[in-house]
Amino acid sequence: MKTIDDLDVAGRRVLVRADLNVPLDGTTITDDGRIRASLPTLRALAERGARVVVTAHLGRPKGEPNPAYSLAPVAARLGELLGRPVEFATDTVGESARATVASLGDGDVALLENVRFNAAETSKDDAARGAFADELASVADLYVGDGFGAVHRKHASVYDVAQRLPHAAGRLIAAELDVLRRLTENVDRPYAVVLGGSKVSDKLGVIDNLLDKADRILIGGGMVYTFLAAQGHEVGTSLLEKDQLDTVRAYLRRAEESGVEFVLPVDVVAAVAFAADAEHDVVSADAIPADRMGLDIGPESGKLFAAKLTDARTVFWNGPMGVFEMEPYAGGTRAVAHALQDSDAFTVVGGGDSAAAVRTLGFDENAFGHISTGGGASLEYLEGKTLPGLDALEG
Repeated sequence: MKTIDDLDVAGRRVLVRADLNVPLDGTTITDDGRIRASLPTLRALAERGARVVVTAHLGRPKGEPNPAYSLAPVAARLGELLGRPVEFATDTVGESARATVASLGDGDVALLENVRFNAAETSKDDAARGAFADELASVADLYVGDGFGAVHRKHASVYDVAQRLPHAAGRLIAAELDVLRRLTENVDRPYAVVLGGSKVSDKLGVIDNLLDKADRILIGGGMVYTFLAAQGHEVGTSLLEKDQLDTVRAYLRRAEESGVEFVLPVDVVAAVAFAADAEHDVVSADAIPADRMGLDIGPESGKLFAAKLTDARTVFWNGPMGVFEMEPYAGGTRAVAHALQDSDAFTVVGGGDSAAAVRTLGFDENAFGHISTGGGASLEYLEGKTLPGLDALEG
């Protein structure tokens, strides 16, 4: 796979597919981690005299313009971080985009409006998607794929444009791939995997694949209650996927047969309602009251999980241990983050809510080996799936 170092970019229009899908509170960016992750590629191109045209998505605007999903606040923040003006086009392939790109000089940077304001971007129809990709490609001479968080999507700006222009991978994608290879090829052991988040069904593929690779799998978050129910325990009103109980039982049997250690919580924080001010207390994981819901792993589980990570040489963590956005249920996620921070292992925080939790809870990002920008893309890679955006860059 070529990288931007293999491209002659001076004086040329370079279309960069970045991942700028940041959380917003109105027009205020609440976590700019993905914008900062895009900076090495954008800076390198601008410093080498490229005319940089950035395209990205924000949220799910359903294929039509929606002011709530405008990238205008992102353009402003990107300019602040780059220390240079970022021109903003109010459309993606229309009059504003063409005029904005035409006005760029060497080293200038522009951001096009949300690419998902165009229904063809995410179309399953190859012809519709291809026609839109033709329009996007027409504003550039070269293409750089750097939106790792979207490479598992067969979208026009991720997959089709790369087939229409000379292309290369940006710094972020190169870095993410290097990390994922360290998690799948010649892994430094012991290899521990910490999985959380709400649903078991979101993690089935990665559990299935990692049962052949990991030495130890720790389970927390909302998904743990399906595991506890599969063992015959009462889980009260906790999140439960009854249709996954047989699958989970099979995973537990398989782990036991193959010598993979499965670690489940020994206690949980259970509340009478899903609210920060709800009555709550710590209960044994095998004795959750019928009228309560588990919203975090308990303090003893936090200590147990930390102990299970002490001797690890490689750790992959995806998914919070509880509803970390509410302080009463943030202790488990904080305990795992502390354990990774204090570890001598190569530690990878697998994007999405895990990355948000690390920042929200005030941890120094540099204390971790790598914080991924692509939760879904990372998981699909670890499942062994083909990622269209990476395939396109290989061609």
